[in-house]
Amino acid sequence: MTAHDDQTDSLSARVEERLAGLSPAEQRVAEYLRSHQQAILLSTAGDLGVLSGTSDATVVRAVKALGYSGLPELKRVVGRYVVGDTNPATRLRERIERTGGDTDALLDQVLTESVERLTETRRLLADPEFTAAVDLLDSAAEVLGYGLGPSELPMQYLVTRLHRLGRRAWSTSATGFRLADDLLRLKENDVVVLCVPDRLLHDVKTLVEHARSVSARVLLVTNSLRPTLGDQVDVVLTAVHSVSGLTHEGLGATLVVDCLLAGLARKDPAAVSDNTDLLTALRTALVPRDMRARRAGRE
Repeated sequence: MTAHDDQTDSLSARVEERLAGLSPAEQRVAEYLRSHQQAILLSTAGDLGVLSGTSDATVVRAVKALGYSGLPELKRVVGRYVVGDTNPATRLRERIERTGGDTDALLDQVLTESVERLTETRRLLADPEFTAAVDLLDSAAEVLGYGLGPSELPMQYLVTRLHRLGRRAWSTSATGFRLADDLLRLKENDVVVLCVPDRLLHDVKTLVEHARSVSARVLLVTNSLRPTLGDQVDVVLTAVHSVSGLTHEGLGATLVVDCLLAGLARKDPAAVSDNTDLLTALRTALVPRDMRARRAGRE
């Protein structure tokens, strides 16, 4: 058996170990989960209740009896190893097809997955790591936000909000030779915020190595790369990824960014107030008085 098989069988092992201690209805759920791990990723508790011939409440009880905090954690654990076996477009198509032409069902699926992702991200934001991350940003001479594709957006948002807190920050999504020019700017006491959900690209490895070489520090925001990069960075925060493709990749990371910004704002509320006043004054100066009058008239 391969290491991959060992990991995907972890749910099976839990079911085997704890099955006898479950109620008959919970046993039906556990047996269904063991045999249909792909379905876990694409289903709500209500869906799994119907599929297993039980109820959503029974599904939740069974999942907790198997040692998970709830369905979001089970999805995340199973998703780490099952997702790679299925094309993302296939997963998305299967999930949409489950709703048929029912708009309410589609909306429920999207919003349910969003809530599950945010709930699990919150559960995984452990206080010591989160506090260390806020302290890291607070001590930074300058912050570099790095993300690729959809992960670039939370980093751009981070930089904009840091500016409003009076912090020095910039972002890049460069790769290859273009990234080399950006890395020249990285100095001692800077902090790199890496938003890398799942894929460890060579560019990311090079960025981390260079940061370490110039005594810059690194905060990693990720879904699954903690085991791979955890010992090479200073702090790791988990942002739960979408397993279906129904919700935006950056949803969990944006929540983490908002939490970090709130923590930073609490460090120096006077500076936040001063910068907010300055931002308001600049916005007022940038909008001509006659234009403000026209807007007020339209309102």
